[in-house]
Formats: sequence, C-alpha cells, structure tokens
Amino acid sequence: MVKKSADAFHFKGTVYSHHMSPVATNHCLVAVGTKSPKVHLCDLKSGSSSHILQGHRQEVLAVAWSSRHEYVLATGSADGKVKLWDVRRASGCLNTLDQHNGEKSKASSEAANSAHTGRVNGLCYTNDGLHLLTTGTDDRMRLWNSFTGENTLVNYGKVCNESRKGLKFTVSCGCDPEFAFVPYGSTIAVYTVFTGELITMLRGHYTAVNCCVFQPNFQELYSGSRDRNILAWIPALREPVPDDVSEKALPQQHLNPAYEDAWSSSDDEG
Repeated sequence: MVKKSADAFHFKGTVYSHHMSPVATNHCLVAVGTKSPKVHLCDLKSGSSSHILQGHRQEVLAVAWSSRHEYVLATGSADGKVKLWDVRRASGCLNTLDQHNGEKSKASSEAANSAHTGRVNGLCYTNDGLHLLTTGTDDRMRLWNSFTGENTLVNYGKVCNESRKGLKFTVSCGCDPEFAFVPYGSTIAVYTVFTGELITMLRGHYTAVNCCVFQPNFQELYSGSRDRNILAWIPALREPVPDDVSEKALPQQHLNPAYEDAWSSSDDEG
C-alpha cells in the first residue's frame, strides 16, 4: 500500500523541534521551533499554520507541551530564555523563567530574566506536569516549578552540553525516585530529578547520543546516537534482600540502586 502525506507545512529555515500534546483532547496542535524566533502552531484539523507565538529574540531550539494542561506550552531559545504560554490567550506568554528568581541585584544585565546564560536547547516536563526540566549550553540543568515559575535550585552539577541544536532528554515514569536521562557525549547521564544526584552513566554508544525516550509500559529507555544505533535499556533485576543479612555484607546485585548501575543495554542480557 502506497502512503502519502495528509498535510505539509512549510517553514523558512531549519526545524529544530516539534511536539504534540500528550494530554490534549480539544486540539490537534503541533508546536514547532525553527530558525525563526517565532513559535509556529500547526493545526492538524484545519491544515493551517497561521497561529504564531512571538516573544523570543533568537531561534527556538526546544518546545514542549505540558503533561498536565493541554493549552500550556514551554519554549526554549538561543536567547537563553524559557517562556510558558497559554495558546488560548491573545497575549500568549504566561511567564518568562528567571534563574535568579527575581533577585536582579545578583544578576548581570545579560543574565537577568533568563533561564540559562547559554542557549536553551532542551525542555522536558515531569509526568505529573508540576515541574519542568531545562538544559542549556551553559552546562546546567535546572528544575522549575511549572505553576509559579520558580527555580527550585536543585544542583545537578556540570551537565556537559555541546549540542548546537536541540537536546532530546527524558524523565522516567512509575519510578521512585524519578530519574532524568540526559545525553552526555557518547553516554547517558542518569540523575535523580528532585535531589540532583548523578546515579550512573550508561555506556554503549560509540559517538554522541542525540535523544532519549522512556517507555513507561515496559520501563525501558531508548537512545539514539550518531553511530546510527538505537539501544534499548532495561532495569537490572535484583533479588530481595534477606532479613538476616546486613547491607554491608550484600553482594553487588543487592545494593541500593543509588550505588550501582541499575540499567543495562538489552544486548547485555543475552
């Protein structure tokens, strides 16, 4: 059977990011970030792409719909800013995230009212939609309260980010604690979302990792790389800890996941 496209949307310049709402029931909008500072909204029902959001000064590298509110959209730009929008409103912009939480006396004029001091190229909501993770080329990842726009000041340390385009990272679903999986060169860094602890580095790719996607139904992580491979990662199984054995005497497979590499490539299971 020959398949052909139902609609085609044309943009001037490179398309860096696009996203459809995971919770929308009243719209079929695709948010698109391009080389233009304008955010385009493509309506799959009408075939129109006339709706735009204006506010950024440079190209839009990342877009992400809220996983809680179907009309709320987050956008990240090379201008260092992250904006939250309600696409139903004429003015659109709800908030511009500020890494200094309004303490302008501590911020330089360039960094004031910006989410990162570098290009913002990655956005990801937590699964409950209450928090937003952002990454920038200032080698920082930040966690924001998506309702108040406050920087929670969780310290993830240096998060190496050399991507000049978008960085596709993801968060777990159904895990306790929640994890963030972030491409880090040819590896994937695994952080606890709310404490910032670096749990482990997943190694298996040969060149730079471009994207990560989490599959909650099977608790699997998928990663894509410039080495042209897609790897599937699964949590390593652990045996229950006997009641009469102290933790210090446990073999490696019994250790708390915070102290070991709890993820492995599916190739390692053979």
